[in-house]
Amino acid sequence: MEQMIGADAQTEKVRVFELAAELFGVLATPMRLRILSALCDKEKSVSQLLQEIQTTQPNLSQHLNLLYRAGVLAKRKEGTQVIYRVQSEKAVTLCRTVCTQIAIEMDEPSAVPASERLSPRVGS
Repeated sequence: MEQMIGADAQTEKVRVFELAAELFGVLATPMRLRILSALCDKEKSVSQLLQEIQTTQPNLSQHLNLLYRAGVLAKRKEGTQVIYRVQSEKAVTLCRTVCTQIAIEMDEPSAVPASERLSPRVGS
């Protein structure tokens, strides 16, 4: 019986890592981070996002779709426009925390000891 409980716990631990890696994969492109940043404060249409983010409409739509399918964004139709908003505030908080820390490291590389940096490439 104890072996079954141990095996179940191990399977659950593996699944946690798989799901975390899946989320990090979704968030692993600069374009998707820029999209999340643009949507942090308010919902926007695809055309509004295109004005803010320099890319093509097909490229933006591909990234928006992936973020939507992953549950990070939500969308609704308003006439012919598709309006996107943040669905997962936790994902945005995670991105904001990481990006803020890296910005601090870039602004003042000597203020953050190498052992405490998120990005070892900053200041090198």
